[in-house]
Amino acid sequence: MEKIIESLRAEDTYQTGYLLGEQAQPGEVYCLLGDLGVGKTVFTQGFAKGLQIQEPVSSPTFTIVQEYEEGRLPFYHFDVYRISDIDEMDEIGYEDYFYGNGVCLIEWANLIEEILPENITTITIEKDLIKGFDYRNIRIQSAQ
Repeated sequence: MEKIIESLRAEDTYQTGYLLGEQAQPGEVYCLLGDLGVGKTVFTQGFAKGLQIQEPVSSPTFTIVQEYEEGRLPFYHFDVYRISDIDEMDEIGYEDYFYGNGVCLIEWANLIEEILPENITTITIEKDLIKGFDYRNIRIQSAQ
């Protein structure tokens, strides 16, 4: 299934994340793709709020994964942009996150494709400067 959403401003990107977070179920893995500066963090902040997480959410650039336990479901936010070797994912015990009862959102998931579960939802955020500086095309693809 594929859905395309046009975001005209950051608030739209946040809201798209929020709605997906509201619908997220235990064990789901979301892969977030897009160039630097397209709004992945804004999307993730909305997603976390949709999971009823109150604490501030930022990109876990230097820790690979940030855990949020106080929401509707445990939320595991990965940023694998700086990962240099797939073995680093083994070291943090990625399988416990991917196959547990929480929800995973993985930024730059294309860098670890070989270890991703089969049933994932991929969110791709792209700019289109012809349509405006704040315009984003958000493509959501799920296996279901």
